[in-house]
Amino acid sequence: MNELDERYSTAEEAIFDAFFLILREKDMEKITVSDVIKKAGIVRSTFYNHYENIPALMAAAEDKTIRDIFVLMESFHPKNDKDMCHSYYMAICNYTKKNPFVANLLQSPRSDAFFEKAIMMFHRYVTDVSSTAAGTVRKENFSFFIAGAIGSTIGILHKWIAEDFKSPAEEIADIISQIFLSGILPYLGTP
Repeated sequence: MNELDERYSTAEEAIFDAFFLILREKDMEKITVSDVIKKAGIVRSTFYNHYENIPALMAAAEDKTIRDIFVLMESFHPKNDKDMCHSYYMAICNYTKKNPFVANLLQSPRSDAFFEKAIMMFHRYVTDVSSTAAGTVRKENFSFFIAGAIGSTIGILHKWIAEDFKSPAEEIADIISQIFLSGILPYLGTP
């Protein structure tokens, strides 16, 4: 990576970090470019070198969140291993709790656009996983079981966020793991 690329990457990280920090204090719709540049310690032109405006930053934050979730999903290889499932779902819970953008999205009018993007990503993931699925379940049914696992996970995380993370992350990861291991995995026909 050359020096210019490194500076660009560092400024972009500073902008995202500042944006996520501000989200802990302020509603998404009330964040301004001035808020972000002040918190990021950058000049206005640096912000505009990266993003046209706050809605463009929000769209980029949505894309980054979806990519982060997708990376977590790709690392999950379901097996009948409670510890492995728990670790995976703990990673998702910790990511959700640390990322105020996800919580704010679920409570804002922009949530529909975010979920539209996320569902497209999940569909691509399910299609890829289904095409390599081993086991006794038909390929078409396999994709429905995976979609069910994704839907139940999102539902539980939504409830957890709505309750302001009242329950410990470990408890939420256990619940999601139990649902996957007892309710979904047996039907996937995987060892």
